[in-house]
Amino acid sequence: MTSSLLSNGRARSEFLFLNIGHFLDHFFMLIFATAAALKLSSEWGLSYAEIIPYATPGFIAFGVCAIPAGWLADKWSREGMMVVFFIGIGCSAVLAGMAGNPTQIAISLALVGIFAAIYHPVGLAMVVRGREKTGVRLAVNGVYGNLGVASAALLTGLLIDLSGWRSAFYLSGLLSVVIGFAYWWFIKTHPLIMTEAEVKVDAKPSADAANLVRIFAIILVTTAIGGLIFQSTTFALPKVFEERLTDLASSATMNGGYAFIVFAIAAGGQLIVGKLIDRYPVKRVFAVVAALQAVFFTVMIQLTGVTALLVSIAFMLVVFGQIPINDVLLGRIVRSEWRSRAYALRYLVTFSVMASAVPLIAWIHSNWGFDRLFVVLAVAAGCIFLTVLALPNKQSV
Repeated sequence: MTSSLLSNGRARSEFLFLNIGHFLDHFFMLIFATAAALKLSSEWGLSYAEIIPYATPGFIAFGVCAIPAGWLADKWSREGMMVVFFIGIGCSAVLAGMAGNPTQIAISLALVGIFAAIYHPVGLAMVVRGREKTGVRLAVNGVYGNLGVASAALLTGLLIDLSGWRSAFYLSGLLSVVIGFAYWWFIKTHPLIMTEAEVKVDAKPSADAANLVRIFAIILVTTAIGGLIFQSTTFALPKVFEERLTDLASSATMNGGYAFIVFAIAAGGQLIVGKLIDRYPVKRVFAVVAALQAVFFTVMIQLTGVTALLVSIAFMLVVFGQIPINDVLLGRIVRSEWRSRAYALRYLVTFSVMASAVPLIAWIHSNWGFDRLFVVLAVAAGCIFLTVLALPNKQSV
């Protein structure tokens, strides 16, 4: 009994570290989005469309470096890679805060992206380790990631008004380094010991060989399109609100605050979907989520004011709600010893598309505005819906 209690206590503490890591991962990747929209374009004399492509190297690294991160985690140590994540991304953020021109910040953001790439293939493999039902667990972890997205907009906007955009990088970077050393101490003093039942769950994927390739292909396709949707909405929302909530938001703090409210409320979508996919077939839940995305993006075209704010909450609920679905599917069909590499491939696709979304947003915004962007997103969600229909009609997946 004592051993079991100690094991449960270790699992809870590690889950907290993993959740904080997910928060910081998305927080660091989106500080620049708010800083660029609300301050840097005027400070450095560039338009919004001209400055946001400097985030592209970071998002490319976010995707490409997931593969070596996953391989190292499976071959060396997942816990060790998480220590590298916390300390590396924190130091890189401090460097970003020192940037004096667009080229310097692009290089710094690339370093942030390299270390940020560690989290998803490594952290998510640890979240589902030894677990049979993973929907709620991945959803809770996902909520922390989404709160990181939300807090990037809120805290960066607040700090722009109080002490400048650099402090958002400095303060969060130093905090991450401290957490990294705390996690290093934790894993040294609380080594991992898995029970027989946990080892057995990890050893046997539930998908049969006939469906494995089919499911994995669907995961990659929906991951790619979902990455475009996620990046477009989370990166562009502060700018969307600056243009469409002119009667509601009169400062960077208020603009970031509205983005925070939307992202924070929408984070609950993951908890709802997480519970649903632990009880119902994934195919059914996934199809409904994709269909609702298409509907809400279509409705958002040309909306302004309070109505735009409410519809933004609605589409972000289902955008965030989609996140745990592919992770649950992947965790169910891949054995533990390959899981970090499998998650790495999924997130290589996700973040590579996310990197391409940044210049796409700039191009669409400069030529047609955000109305055209929402048309593109509605079509993309419709493609996800059609792809999901090819999933097997089985409760096990």
